[in-house]
Amino acid sequence: MDKKKKERLDVLLVKRCLAESREKAKAVIMAGDVFVNGQREDKAGTTFAEDAIIEVRAASMKYASRGGYKLEKAVNLWKIQLDGKICMDAGSSTGGFTDCMLQNGAQKVYAVDVGTNQLAWKLRQDSRVVSMEKTNIRYITRHDIPDIIGFASIDVAFISLTKVLLPIRDLLEDGAKIVCLVKPQFEAGREKVGKKGVVRDSKVHMEVVKNIMEYASANGFSIIDLSFSPIKGPEGNIEYLLYIEKKDTIADTSKDGFAKLAEDVVNQAHAVLDK
Repeated sequence: MDKKKKERLDVLLVKRCLAESREKAKAVIMAGDVFVNGQREDKAGTTFAEDAIIEVRAASMKYASRGGYKLEKAVNLWKIQLDGKICMDAGSSTGGFTDCMLQNGAQKVYAVDVGTNQLAWKLRQDSRVVSMEKTNIRYITRHDIPDIIGFASIDVAFISLTKVLLPIRDLLEDGAKIVCLVKPQFEAGREKVGKKGVVRDSKVHMEVVKNIMEYASANGFSIIDLSFSPIKGPEGNIEYLLYIEKKDTIADTSKDGFAKLAEDVVNQAHAVLDK
């Protein structure tokens, strides 16, 4: 019988975006704010299966995970209206984005993830959340989701956005908006990814972001705006927030325009986050 792979609790917290670093994870654990499978755990070195249910019940944690702050920035920056909308969180993991949607008035959220036992317990218990575990977003259809989606977020790992945008588009109503998290480490070629999967070269970031905008524009989406995530990924990767809209008729946008937008935002991101 195969044994499930186990990892240290502090490492798992960082991987699930429940803590910014192992040091901060240890502090939260020692404070008694971490629960695994419903039991309080106060030792950072204790190992658990990768699919263990982990929660941080700290008053300072506004969302189910740090990921919620990424979508929060997008909602505030672009004044996204979620009140009464049926939404989808593609790559939901612990549910930070789902939580943010609910706190901004979403009527229902389909939380879709290829993994299992990651969604926070409070979200599993919420009647507004439809948990779709062990579900690959690439192969999802309207048969799986009977509602027409009015807003979606995409935060996927180990796969390019070019593999998931079209399947998601088929689930959306016309004019629906999407916030995509663009992760250079999963978009750039292997030769451009450094140690621990980190991409530091701003030129690579610009190329990746521009390519995603061009792909989206050529495949039934209109580019609304671009910004950067307020927090880095688990290994220190800078990530980007791309705001797009489903449209059948797309206004022409020159490649030079995408390149300039990518350059401006990438430079701003590195200036702010690499201090």
